[in-house]
Amino acid sequence: MRVLLIGANGYIGRFVADRLLADPAVQLTALGRGDDADVRFDLATGSPGALTRFLDAVHPGVVINCAGTTRGGARELTRHNTVAVATVCEALRRSGCGARLVQVGCSAEYGPSQPGSSTAEDAVPRPGGPYGVSKLAATELVLGSGLDAVVLRVFSPAGPGTPAGSPLGRLAEAMRRAMQSGDGELKLGGLGTQRDFVDVRDVARAVHAASLSAAQGIINIGSGRAVRLRDAAATLARVAGYAGALHELDGPPVALRPAIGHPRPDPDHAPPLAYPYPDGCGSWQQADVRTARDRLGWRPRITLEESLADIWMEAACRI
Repeated sequence: MRVLLIGANGYIGRFVADRLLADPAVQLTALGRGDDADVRFDLATGSPGALTRFLDAVHPGVVINCAGTTRGGARELTRHNTVAVATVCEALRRSGCGARLVQVGCSAEYGPSQPGSSTAEDAVPRPGGPYGVSKLAATELVLGSGLDAVVLRVFSPAGPGTPAGSPLGRLAEAMRRAMQSGDGELKLGGLGTQRDFVDVRDVARAVHAASLSAAQGIINIGSGRAVRLRDAAATLARVAGYAGALHELDGPPVALRPAIGHPRPDPDHAPPLAYPYPDGCGSWQQADVRTARDRLGWRPRITLEESLADIWMEAACRI
């Protein structure tokens, strides 16, 4: 099976590439903006026609799109998360390869949900920020393209390679600094947020399964269990061997509340309002993952404790 992987150097894409390379039945080609891609192509600026010519030459059976960005303003998010997907869809429509498209989406497309609830694929999406809007627009383009396509809405990925700027990444870095300096107390904010964490290697397994399946539409990829960031912090402290006290800063997020592990800023130079978990999804998210089980035969295998242990291993290497 010839597979074209877009975004192989990204957080999720790296693990998808490893998973596919371990399958002897897969012939993998990586397309991206970096020098180490098999083919250099920028989806945000490249034309559908140029991509079509490449698809016709390579003739993949599956195209997997893991490319995108979580940072930047609305214009940058639209270019890399929406326009890029429009280019992929249009190129596939023009091409004669007939490839199946696996698009990696995000739970931020759903927006806030009712605490205690599990979000199923038929939930009405109400993204709470420009990132979720840009990813939702990409999903709608895929679903309306007429292609053989599936969108995997990934909840909160964790595990090795977790970006340092993510909440779990910041948490690990704050703990590393506390241990390095011998601090017996770690003050953290925003720990009441609850998210559905799923290991990035399990996400890669889901992408692989989706590429082999005939499933279409939207499929949630998560653990099916919301976890408080407070509990994740306690687990990380146990894994790291941090014996100090975890002191949670009380109150809702305000302009003066620092990011996890950061000192309180000068009130005269306060940052703009920022929620502790900056995905626009409020205080709670939990996936209904029955569709993934029924249509992909997929279940998460890696526990959050193992994911956190791998995050800590990488943070500890910086001591």
